[in-house]
Amino acid sequence: MDIALHIFDFTVFGSADGIAPGLAATGRAADEAGFRTITVMDHYFQMDRIAPASDPMLEGYTTLGYLAGQTSQVTLGLLVTGVTYRHPGLLAKILATLDVLSGGRAQLGIGAAWYEREHNGLGIPFPPISERFERLEEALQICRRMWDRDETPFDGKHYQLAEPLCYPKPLHRIPIVIGGSGERKTLRLVAQYADACNLFDAGPDAVRGKLDVLRRHCDAVGRDYDTVDKTIIASSADPLADTDGFVRDMSTYAELGVSKVWVGSRRPDLPGFVRRVGEEVVPRLREL
Repeated sequence: MDIALHIFDFTVFGSADGIAPGLAATGRAADEAGFRTITVMDHYFQMDRIAPASDPMLEGYTTLGYLAGQTSQVTLGLLVTGVTYRHPGLLAKILATLDVLSGGRAQLGIGAAWYEREHNGLGIPFPPISERFERLEEALQICRRMWDRDETPFDGKHYQLAEPLCYPKPLHRIPIVIGGSGERKTLRLVAQYADACNLFDAGPDAVRGKLDVLRRHCDAVGRDYDTVDKTIIASSADPLADTDGFVRDMSTYAELGVSKVWVGSRRPDLPGFVRRVGEEVVPRLREL
């Protein structure tokens, strides 16, 4: 099992002038510690269900561009981009740019978006959930079309692109991770368009149930279920507080086919946390 780092709280770096050096140190530590992926959130405001909305929150792709210059091995992405935040033509261009400048390390994590307060706060349209899922499907189609050199016009219900040009092209096939566990729409989109799903660490029984649904969607669209990477986010779990227990829990998920787990921390020394996870947890997960 691989491990990924999710950075969701920038207050761990202290004042604003400490964020850049803190991120750089964290990125380098993750590279050296054997983390496969680094992600940050895609939000305008901090999530008010975990911290004040006024806490520091960086624009996601600018942050990844900075991390691309500080790292050399880890895959870089957002967990996850809200489909409402950027026009999909621009999104495809942003990801291609990140891939070129990082040497082929970009990943698109995407979902239907949910945080209405930040949309209203900055005047970003927040359509009903059904429309957001329609837009999500069109965005997935547009990104693949632009990255795969299909320059025919796109005429969708919500997006129309007369010339979906994207140069330079990405250096590699950018993997798509769809976040969320909705059984009727989200997991169907995973089966049809994505390279990986990202589920919450809701317990083995719950994850097993979601994967059973994903398997049925794969069967329905003619997709080989085994070609979908199964990942979970366990950012609320501290792998250093009870390492044996954490590895034991991950072993159960590995038996279900989960191949990657995201962890995070609100500890003030985030680079130190990453280094210790690399020493004490990463080797044990790789044995699963």
